[in-house]
Amino acid sequence: MAEPCAPASRPILYSYWRSSCSHRVRIALNLKGLDYEYKAVNLLKGEQSDPEFMKINPMKFVPALVDGDAVIGDSYAIALYLEDRYPEPPLLPKDLKMKALNIQIASIVCSGIQPLHNLTLLRYIEQKVGTGESIPWVQQQIDKGFTAVENMIKGCAGKYATGDEVQLADVFLAPQIFGAVTRFQIDMSNYPTLARVHDEYMRHPAFQAALPDRQPDAPSPA
Repeated sequence: MAEPCAPASRPILYSYWRSSCSHRVRIALNLKGLDYEYKAVNLLKGEQSDPEFMKINPMKFVPALVDGDAVIGDSYAIALYLEDRYPEPPLLPKDLKMKALNIQIASIVCSGIQPLHNLTLLRYIEQKVGTGESIPWVQQQIDKGFTAVENMIKGCAGKYATGDEVQLADVFLAPQIFGAVTRFQIDMSNYPTLARVHDEYMRHPAFQAALPDRQPDAPSPA
């Protein structure tokens, strides 16, 4: 795997097609209108442990972003970096309460939902608890997070989660909802506001282009 070029003429995103964390960053890059180079890191083949990739992200996670001499290996940090580095169009509102709400929702997704059902944890549950035990665990964690977010946004949602413009909360919610529906059989009728904004995400070009099966490293349809 090649080392990042510095400085690069365009950002380089190290990504894996099915990673919801990478999915978030693809959405953010698309919303910012940034042309970027996609470098696939195959997690199933262990490419995240390649010594060259570990120079980019010692935690051996995707995504990682290289933008000139900036090297960032966390989706939340990348999103905030992009907001500061490329402020238009903004993903965080000027209103302090709505800004805090967006940050809170993003934090719930990236610390209170997604890490509780990553592949390493699910494999551990299957090995230590029993075959088939990981799915009920995942569904329980997603339900806890989605119930919280549903209650937080049902009074302020517009076309999207926190208003009529796409904002940071949407960047984090979209991959989480997509994965919940397609991988974990979550019934979104329990979360009507989230279900409605999910429909909007699926119609938005920036979100469509970031979908897992549209990435260059996605497996070809059978």
